[in-house]
Amino acid sequence: MRTEVIEIYQSGKGYKAISKALGLQRTTVRAIIHKWQKHGTVVNLPRSGRPTKITPRAQRRLIREVTKDPRTTSKELQASLASIKVSVHDSTIRKRLGKNGLHGRFPRRKPLLSKKNIRARLNFAKKHLNDCQDFWENTLWTDETKVELFGRQMSRYIWRKRNTAFQKKNIIPTVKYGGGSVMVWGCFAASGPGRLAVIDGTMNSTVYQKILKENVRPSVRQLKLKRSWVLQQDNDPKHTSKSTSEWLKKNKMKTLEWPSQSPDLNPIEMLWHDLKKAVHARKLSNKAELQQFCKDEWAKIPPERCKRLIASYRKPLIAVITAKGGPTSY
Repeated sequence: MRTEVIEIYQSGKGYKAISKALGLQRTTVRAIIHKWQKHGTVVNLPRSGRPTKITPRAQRRLIREVTKDPRTTSKELQASLASIKVSVHDSTIRKRLGKNGLHGRFPRRKPLLSKKNIRARLNFAKKHLNDCQDFWENTLWTDETKVELFGRQMSRYIWRKRNTAFQKKNIIPTVKYGGGSVMVWGCFAASGPGRLAVIDGTMNSTVYQKILKENVRPSVRQLKLKRSWVLQQDNDPKHTSKSTSEWLKKNKMKTLEWPSQSPDLNPIEMLWHDLKKAVHARKLSNKAELQQFCKDEWAKIPPERCKRLIASYRKPLIAVITAKGGPTSY
């Protein structure tokens, strides 16, 4: 076949004609001709080093299996190749997958989406894609989150020498019975951060309504939202219970309809990330310090940060539409 490529090329035909005549990819034709021009031959040249044990067939098998199931381990792939008489070390498998653009990574954590969730997310993004900026600037974004004292949620690799696993610098301290975290409710708008409230005890509809009563309207006034402002909240049962719905109606608070399982559509998640990062860097020693630090740090969020988040809100909507309602990078 290689010889035929050269013969047709010497007769004056181009890559496209040769590709069509012999049923080869144009890139293959080009590679054969370039090799002939450079070395004067199309036969396989002697190679330095040990030939790879992973045959083209074995490589296709590897790629097919990890594409089908990304959670497949290198040990499992090693066993799979052994079944077709290919014996290689699992590190060789990882290197070969890496050369094909497949690298081991920690999986991203995203909410589990049902078909109903996906449909609702897509409908929301399409409905609001072309809303005027003024609408988003007069939305009060709210959410609750848990902030941990020792940043246990920020797991990472460490580099250490052998037998140093329990040195102080190589461990993450923990607190017995958990006591190192607080639940907080916060809100913000394009004009800046609103109030942040610490949640004492178990959050239920009554506690939630008390938080709204004490924090929403003061935040709206502080942030100078227009009379047409809208309250954003997710679909947690405490937010959508009959008593909460009646309370919102009685207090004339208009809410933004919201697709469940959609933290990536709530820009407050970016501010939670900033807050937790600051807590992790500060290395606070007790829960009382943590509560006060959260309040102080929330109040210090630059209004410019909030303004940028809302100014670019169209991007996550586009991302949801592109993903057809599925998970996004936000």
